[in-house]
Amino acid sequence: MIRKDEVFKIGIINKPHGVKGEVSFTFTDDIFDRVDDCDYLVLLLDGILVPFFIEEYRFRSDHAALVKFEGIDTAEKARRFTNVEVYFPKKYMEEQENVTSWNFFIGFKVEDICHGDLGYIVDVDDTTVNVLFVIERGGEEILLPAHEEFILGIDKENKCLKVNIPDGLLE
Repeated sequence: MIRKDEVFKIGIINKPHGVKGEVSFTFTDDIFDRVDDCDYLVLLLDGILVPFFIEEYRFRSDHAALVKFEGIDTAEKARRFTNVEVYFPKKYMEEQENVTSWNFFIGFKVEDICHGDLGYIVDVDDTTVNVLFVIERGGEEILLPAHEEFILGIDKENKCLKVNIPDGLLE
C-alpha cells in the first residue's frame, strides 16, 4: 500500500480526451518526463493511492499533457479519473539533485535558526501569487512563504528543512 508520505502531488487530471482512454492532465512538475526509471503515476481514488502505468503521453503545453494509462481504453473508463489528484513517488525524486516542486516538502519538519521547531509542512498553497507552506504547529496552522532565500538547508534523509525567516513573520 502506498502511503501519502511516499509521494508528492504534481497535478490533477482534468477530463477524458477522445474515445481511446486518454486523459487531459495539468501538472505543476514535469518530473514524470525527466525520470527514466519510473513508468507510473499515483492517483488518489476514493482516498486510496493507486499506481497506474503510463502507456504513453504527449505534451500539449508547458503545464498540460495527454496521458494514456495501461488498461484504460475507453472514454467511459477514463471519465472516472476526472478531477483526480496525481502524485509522483518520492523515491524517484530523491535520485534527482535538484528539488523542482514545493510539494516535495510535504511531511518535512521545519526548523528556524532563531525560533526553533516550527512544525511539519502539511500542505502547499499555490493558489496565490506567493507559494506558501502550510505548517501544522500544536493544532494551529502557520503560513510561511516558500522562498529559496529563507531556506538554509535541506536534509532529505531526515525530512527536515532548515530556514531563517525574517523577524515579525510569525506574528
